[in-house]
Amino acid sequence: MAESGGLAYIFPGQGAQAVGMGRDLYDNFASVRAVFQQADEVTGTALTKLCFEGPEEELRRTINSQPAILTVSLACIKAIQEISGKELPPPAFVAGHSLGEYTALAMAGVFDYSTAIYLTRQRGRLMHEAGQQNPGGMVAVLGLEEAVLLDVCRETDTIIANSNCPGQYVISGNEKNLARASELAKAKGANRVRPLQVSGAFHSSLMQPAAEGLREILNQITLRLPRIPVIANVTAQPISIVEQIKNELITQLCTGVQWQRSVEYMINNGVTTFIEIGPGKVLTGLNKRISDRAYNININDTLSIKEYLKA
Repeated sequence: MAESGGLAYIFPGQGAQAVGMGRDLYDNFASVRAVFQQADEVTGTALTKLCFEGPEEELRRTINSQPAILTVSLACIKAIQEISGKELPPPAFVAGHSLGEYTALAMAGVFDYSTAIYLTRQRGRLMHEAGQQNPGGMVAVLGLEEAVLLDVCRETDTIIANSNCPGQYVISGNEKNLARASELAKAKGANRVRPLQVSGAFHSSLMQPAAEGLREILNQITLRLPRIPVIANVTAQPISIVEQIKNELITQLCTGVQWQRSVEYMINNGVTTFIEIGPGKVLTGLNKRISDRAYNININDTLSIKEYLKA
């Protein structure tokens, strides 16, 4: 098992979902079965069955994918604890990509697992409804420098929604502006421009109705001080005050995710090992493109947990 010094835990966001995720853990760990049962109860849906059996189109829906990904990430944490018989080594930082920030906050003790599941279900609902109210989308842009893409966004009234790693960005906006931005990005030398299968212009001003709805929900939730520094998506800096956390979760819906800068901050502040906990390997891939100064580990099933604990 990796030492806690220089360690950061990171958690994936929407897009990491896949039919069958978490099934292996569910079959092997009682604590995981309890997490999935809790998710079914909190969401009032057969979320467990959806994770294991699909259909994929239903799992991909924002209202379902968000609590599903978070539940599988929390299940991974529980499985590690069950098989090792102790808590995970305390990291220097935790961080999550968009939705993954809720898993990071749960691990840091800001709210319990039940609250995290509830919040992501409501966040997914609000984002879907905002997408219907203010139609839009997201487009991945590969092979363009950030400064050039910023100029494209300024000319087309779009926004960089995800700064993932050098040369890999996602932009958001309404469909007309995204079409203009896509053509302009290609003209300026982008290697690839690809629309994403999402239900709205996430991390843009078109999500303002969702931000207002989330504010009302968060005002009814008790947040605690984090036990571990959490790196915020919006600022790529640690947040440690309850009001900061609340503002982060609200602002994050309408503002770009600074993943590359978050990872660079953690590396520059002593992190040498990133452990991605949850479905898929998206963040592990991004981190390798951001820097070669850190070691990356991915944990998403029983085998990867056992390999991690043997290390």
